[in-house]
Amino acid sequence: MDRKAVAEPPPGSPANPIPLSRSKKTLEAYYAGKRLESPLGGQLDVLGIREGKTGVGKVMMECNASSLRFVLSIPKATKTEKADIKKKIEAGEDLFCPRHVDEQRLSKSGKSWICALCGVSYGKS
Repeated sequence: MDRKAVAEPPPGSPANPIPLSRSKKTLEAYYAGKRLESPLGGQLDVLGIREGKTGVGKVMMECNASSLRFVLSIPKATKTEKADIKKKIEAGEDLFCPRHVDEQRLSKSGKSWICALCGVSYGKS
């Protein structure tokens, strides 16, 4: 049986975005609401946010100079962050993302509480 090999989409295409560095500096700039610099020059524009299956967030971005696509993986919530959110849920308080500088409310998605700007799941209710 002769099967043709399926070619992988080129790096930087919508189906195969280039991973960005997950350095502390990059993540802090993103949490502060700053525009990130593209590795190829120009700025990165946010196209969308995805919630990962394991609680990791994925921020899809496009370079405004080259039109290449990039993805920034946001680390999943720590045990401390989840415990703090759980206490606030039980107390009936408003829920905010513990990572963003500006107060970013968490949104309910099914049973999970998700940050709309980073796609990270912080707890269930």
